[in-house]
Amino acid sequence: EVQLVESGGGMAQAGGSLRLSCAVSGFGYNDYTIAWFRQAPGKEREGLSCIASNSGTTYYIESIKGRATISGDNAKSTVYLQIDSLKPEDTAVYYCAAKIGDFYDNRDPDTDDYDYWGQGTQVTVSS
Repeated sequence: EVQLVESGGGMAQAGGSLRLSCAVSGFGYNDYTIAWFRQAPGKEREGLSCIASNSGTTYYIESIKGRATISGDNAKSTVYLQIDSLKPEDTAVYYCAAKIGDFYDNRDPDTDDYDYWGQGTQVTVSS
């Protein structure tokens, strides 16, 4: 059974940083992509970034480029998303998701492309 478990959310001050973790288990493929999404109250789920397990290729949406870093530790089967210079508008539930295979096109992660999801972790940024 595939499981993705997010952790690292919580309260943060604007201007601070958070590192979210996504622990992946039961995924019987070596070639996959992990993406981070977020959903703010009343808004659609938004794809933020993704990383390919084999190539290590990464992608960021324009609005977080430069203040977010996605990374993976294959030995720990964990993917991280660090967000710096936090803003109140970063407040949302953050989800990680997985799909089989690499991502080959540079476009924002789409919820329709991902088959496995974590339960989400709340991030609240105060001003």
